[in-house]
Amino acid sequence: MLGSLLLIVQQQALAGTLVVRDDTGLTITLTRPAQRIVSLAPHLTEILFAVGAGAQVVGTVEYSDYPSEAKRLPRVGSYVQFDMERIVAMRPDLIVAWQSGNNQAQVAQLRKMGYRVFLNEPRRILDVAASLERIGVLAGRGEQAARQSSMFRARHAELQARYSQRRPVRTFYEVWNKPLMTVSGQHLIGDVMKLCGAENVFSGLSVLTPTIDVEAVVAAAPEVIIASGMDESRPEWLDDWRRWPNMKAVRQHHLYFVPPDLLHRHTPRILDGAEMFCEQVDRARK
Repeated sequence: MLGSLLLIVQQQALAGTLVVRDDTGLTITLTRPAQRIVSLAPHLTEILFAVGAGAQVVGTVEYSDYPSEAKRLPRVGSYVQFDMERIVAMRPDLIVAWQSGNNQAQVAQLRKMGYRVFLNEPRRILDVAASLERIGVLAGRGEQAARQSSMFRARHAELQARYSQRRPVRTFYEVWNKPLMTVSGQHLIGDVMKLCGAENVFSGLSVLTPTIDVEAVVAAAPEVIIASGMDESRPEWLDDWRRWPNMKAVRQHHLYFVPPDLLHRHTPRILDGAEMFCEQVDRARK
């Protein structure tokens, strides 16, 4: 809530000029709220709708499917490769982009062309609240963004109070099976794990989403394995771990699933995913 108040004060002090700093430290200045916004990531599209700016979004990328209204928006390509000519034709007064997910050469080109580009890169759960606040201000939706942020922070605090004092549980989070991928402690999902009292067995790796081998997982001896996958269905490959019956997570039947959209998208819904994650870790704990 404090962050949103500071932004609103700054906005008022500058007599209508909107000034926020993005996650790279770059200052974005608008003389009026953005009316034609292009979103270059599904999670950013969702945030724009969450703060009440959905009608101001003129273009987005593939897989921007939440809320359902986002499915009708014109596409400018994928988040890893977008159509520059199509973006130019949309005449955006603001572009919101994803630092670690978008093609950074293309993002740099957009900036060189004079477009206002807000780069987003949440690394902690509460960074989602800050994203709501700052993007809300740029879209002229500061009040609704502040309400959403306040509710998000309150729910986060409730989960933290519920799980912070419980016994740590050694946990492996499987992003994908081939190649076998996980997350480090620097990743936003690593912060979800910390919230739940899940001890990330690969927290110390330096890469955000490192590729590992099966032997490393077996050696790490997780008490619980939680996977994501590609859609709302539990991936069949999660049961491949049953080939290692001596691993505690397998022996005690702690192989769980959280729908990827609830954890992989840096939006208010990440707390839905976090709640599921915490409940699954608690089953292993008990």
